Amino acid sequence: MASYVPGQLPTTFAEEKEYVQAYEDVLERYKDERDRVQKKTFTKWINKHLIKVRKHISDLYEDLRDGHNLISLLEVLSGVTLPREKGRMRFHRLQNVQIALDYLKQRQVKLVNIRNDDITDGNPKLTLGLIWTIILHFQISEIYVGGESGDMSAKEKLLLWTQKLTEGYSGLKCSNFTSSWSDGKVFNAIIHKYRPDLIDMEKVALQSNQENLEQAFAVAEALGVTRLLDPEDVDVPSPDEKSVLTYVSSIYESFPKVPEGGEGVNANEVDSKWQEYQNKVNYLFEWIRQHIILMSDKAFPHNPVELKALYNEYVHFKETEIPAKEAEKAQIQHLYKLFEVWIEFGRILLPQGYHPNDVEEEWGKLIIEMLEREKALRPAVDRLELLLQIANKIQNGALNCEEKITLAKNTLQADAAHIESGQQVQYETEVLMYLEECEQIIRQLQIDVQILRDEKYYQVEQIAMR
Repeated sequence: MASYVPGQLPTTFAEEKEYVQAYEDVLERYKDERDRVQKKTFTKWINKHLIKVRKHISDLYEDLRDGHNLISLLEVLSGVTLPREKGRMRFHRLQNVQIALDYLKQRQVKLVNIRNDDITDGNPKLTLGLIWTIILHFQISEIYVGGESGDMSAKEKLLLWTQKLTEGYSGLKCSNFTSSWSDGKVFNAIIHKYRPDLIDMEKVALQSNQENLEQAFAVAEALGVTRLLDPEDVDVPSPDEKSVLTYVSSIYESFPKVPEGGEGVNANEVDSKWQEYQNKVNYLFEWIRQHIILMSDKAFPHNPVELKALYNEYVHFKETEIPAKEAEKAQIQHLYKLFEVWIEFGRILLPQGYHPNDVEEEWGKLIIEMLEREKALRPAVDRLELLLQIANKIQNGALNCEEKITLAKNTLQADAAHIESGQQVQYETEVLMYLEECEQIIRQLQIDVQILRDEKYYQVEQIAMR
């Protein structure tokens, strides 16, 4: 055995045997280390759910043996209440574990070679396998990435999500859930994409792996992601894939996302969409304020034609422009709802005056001014229409009076001809009738002209002269 030199291929049977033994020892240590990290990660993952029902486990292999914590975990994850045996004998433990396994099978979860006695006996390998199956089903399988291929596995979807988030970050390439994460840069880039105010990527480029990992885990924890990993678990050439997958899927679960089949704003478009929202608010505010000033102007023209045109403009504004702007206001409210998750997450700081309620408040002011304007404008239009009718009545009365005078004149001329020829006056009664009728019309015209003067009708003097 002393003749074997590590790093060189064996040349004898003894060296080959020693080589194989050394390889198996390394492989065993790797498996032990992998199992240790998985056990720690899975224990923390279980506890982040069990805390909701005030439960906690310390040893993954021991604390699931009676089936109670396993059932509680599934109840928290599914929202379903499951039956359980209350006794403490082995039979009761086996029965509780079987209840959990049967429920998983009912949900079409594939359990390969895992029996109830494997968990009750605390079999490390199969206990880890069971929890990994549960994580896959309840957490990792829920990954949704817009535009992904329908036949992608959950792991491939999560990798695609990571790649989309880290695209454009210099020197970063994520191709797996092992070595790509060792230096902590991908973790930090994901957090930076969501909260650029919390991570300095220039600093990340200069820090050690351990510093980057600690920073990422601490910041993510502050953002609501349970710390399932420790820097030393990841700062190795090939971190445990299942542990990294579990933690990354927890980040995905905790951070804002676009729901499957729903609307939302993804991390890559937050800034552009938020600018679009602010621009819409600014534009609508400016439009509202301009029209508040316009609506507050109560100096109406005295010309009936101009006033009628002004009223028609108001009706058009009320029936056409207002509905269009109400649609824009509704769009602002809709956009804001998509941003609420980002505001709660701290990614967006809402400036004063940009809440939909602020828009609604300004809109209310405009509506009040509109109602006040309509309240003043409608009677003004009705008044001028009435005065216009009176003016037309005066015009018609004047014409009628002129006709009466013309008739009286013509009748007098006829009688004058009779007198000259020595005949008696024949139409005196008719002339008097025409003049009396004309006098009555003139008296009414004077009354109507006075009404126009009192109301300051814009053409009253021209009408009076008429």
